[in-house]
Amino acid sequence: MNPLVLAGLASTSFIVALSGALMPGPLLTVTVGEAARRGFWAGPLIIVGHALLELALVLLLLVGLGAWLNRPLILGTVGVLGAGMLGWMGFMTLKASRLGRLEFEAKGDSSLNPVVAGVLMSAANPYWLLWWLTIGLGYVMFAMKYGWAGVAIFYLGHILADFAWYTLVSGAVAGGRRFLSDGLYRGFLAGCGVFLVGFGGYFAVQGVRFFLNS
Repeated sequence: MNPLVLAGLASTSFIVALSGALMPGPLLTVTVGEAARRGFWAGPLIIVGHALLELALVLLLLVGLGAWLNRPLILGTVGVLGAGMLGWMGFMTLKASRLGRLEFEAKGDSSLNPVVAGVLMSAANPYWLLWWLTIGLGYVMFAMKYGWAGVAIFYLGHILADFAWYTLVSGAVAGGRRFLSDGLYRGFLAGCGVFLVGFGGYFAVQGVRFFLNS
């Protein structure tokens, strides 16, 4: 098991997940609202629910679909689709980096437990499922080459990005601080956008190689 490969798997998984977390969506909206109402721990608890749902999906891919998916034609298709998704994400992230800003105003309240809210807000987002059927699926299949350790490292890198970002947002909201300036936020977006476009090219190359071997 090559440590450099595993380190690359963890770091790229973290950055790609962070790129998705940075973009506004239902999970960010409910995190801001719940952090304003319940305090700092609402954000981490929401991501616990999000993480449990994603863990269930990863296990489903491993147990139920792993053998069927491990074919050059399937791997090539997933690689090309994942590359397209990464490229689109990179373009949208770079576009958002021009004028993007974080909204810290709470919009409505939720009576749900934060963990339950994390599960429901993730499952109700069609973008989340699309991400896992393209980029996430490609990652899982690559990580499977290194056994359970590879899959665990991918998952931990992925979920740590969500915990890092949403904990930061939750702390900013609960503490009434605005250290997450618009300029800093746009810088994060621009850096992630460039990375996504480049990584999309890598996905595309790998997908074409699988096609050539099918």
